[in-house]
Amino acid sequence: MREAETKGGGDMALTIQERLKDLRVERGLTLEQLAEQTNLSKSALGSYEAADFKDISHYALIKLAQFYGVTADYLLGLSEVKRHPNADLADLRLSDGMIDLLKSGRLDNSLLCELAAHPDFPRLMADLEIYVNGTAVKQVQSANAIVDAMSAMIMKQHNPGLTDPQLRQLIAAHIDDDSFCRYIIQQDINGIALDLREAHRDDFLSVSEDNSLKGLLEAATEITDPDSDPEQASLAFICKWLKLNLKKLSEDEKKWLKKIAQKSDLLKNPNPQRGKGGNTWRIS
Repeated sequence: MREAETKGGGDMALTIQERLKDLRVERGLTLEQLAEQTNLSKSALGSYEAADFKDISHYALIKLAQFYGVTADYLLGLSEVKRHPNADLADLRLSDGMIDLLKSGRLDNSLLCELAAHPDFPRLMADLEIYVNGTAVKQVQSANAIVDAMSAMIMKQHNPGLTDPQLRQLIAAHIDDDSFCRYIIQQDINGIALDLREAHRDDFLSVSEDNSLKGLLEAATEITDPDSDPEQASLAFICKWLKLNLKKLSEDEKKWLKKIAQKSDLLKNPNPQRGKGGNTWRIS
C-alpha cells in the first residue's frame, strides 16, 4: 500500500486516482460492482482512477466519499484524515508540546500514525505504563523475597558452596525488575518495528536503479580499487558528481578539470593514512 505524504513525512502524496483505487481495492470491488452499488457509471468510475484523470463532478465526489465513509477533503488530497475531519483536540488529550511537535515537520507523522495504529501498540503502552509507574516493582520484590528466603534457608541448613547447582538456580531466579521491564518493552518495540519495515518493503525495493547515487557509489568503488588507474578513476568520480560525460571532454577540458580538482581537500587526501600501503585519491 502506498503511503501519503504528511507534514514531516517523506513520501509523495497520493493522487485522487490512487486514493479512489486504493479504497475500491481495499473493499475487494470491481468497477462493475462499484457502479452497481453507487449508481455511477462504470466508465466514469474508471476515468476517475485513470492516469489522465482531469475532473470529477461534485455529485460523484460526495457520493464516493459517503460510500467509502471518508471525507471529501481526503479524496481531494487536502487532508490525510479519512473519517475524523473535525476531531476536537481536547478529546485527543494532546499537550501543547505534542501539538507543536506534530506541526513542526521534524517527525514523519505518517509513520508515527502507523506506529500508534499497530495492533500491538496498546500492549507496548501498557508495558511502558507498568514500567514508568513502578506497578510491577512490588510483585517482583515479593517474588525476590521468597527466593532470597529459600536461599538463606538452604545456606543455613546445608551450607553448600556457591557452585552448588540448586543454589545457583535460586540465585539465577532473582529478578532485576528494571532490566526485566525494559527487556519486555524492547521486545514489544522490536516486533512493531519489524512489522512496519515489512509493510514498507516495497518502498525501498522499488527505488529506481537509474539514479545518481548508484553512479557515485560505482565511481567511488572504482577509485578505491587498487587495480584501477587513480587518475582516471578520480576523474570519473568528479564527472559522475558533476553529471559530466568524461568521454566527451576534450584533452584541454580534462586538464582544466584536473587543475580545479587539485584544489579539493577531498581528492588531495580523502582517506586517513593508516599505513604506507593505503590507497589515496590523487590527481597529479
